[in-house]
Amino acid sequence: MKSLINKYKNNIKKIISTMTGCENEDIEQEVYIKTWKNMDKYKEQGKFKSWINTITANLCRDYLRSNYFKNTKNTVTQDDTLLEVKDEKANIELELIRKQRNTRVIKAINELKPKLKEVIIMYEIKEMSYEEISKKLKCPIGTIRSRLFTARKELYTKLKDLI
Repeated sequence: MKSLINKYKNNIKKIISTMTGCENEDIEQEVYIKTWKNMDKYKEQGKFKSWINTITANLCRDYLRSNYFKNTKNTVTQDDTLLEVKDEKANIELELIRKQRNTRVIKAINELKPKLKEVIIMYEIKEMSYEEISKKLKCPIGTIRSRLFTARKELYTKLKDLI
């Protein structure tokens, strides 16, 4: 029996882990006990590995249907609660950082010369094309490109620590 355990141990563990989502030594032990008790029922028509895989899968299904599994799945541990609190704190900090960055970007855009500000807002925020901006402002596309280049250069200088 020991040689069978060693031969199929990794396979059994893999099935248990896949079906239950965790390593479960209790199920593994049950597989070995059930295999040992039912050795006389094994018929050499199929592969032994398939037979032991079926036993393992059936025990996993029984475990997943059990009240024990259902109760432990719904239990919240102190560690789970602490992780949720830490995650929430991290999310709040990230949101605060994002808002501070947005405020700085908006401030930098507002400090641009009116013609540069106008073009950068139309292109980057309103997502208008060069042609649309050119028609709206009644100036050549080359001028639009030049203003965008200058606006981006100034914003880069003001915000390079954020990039």
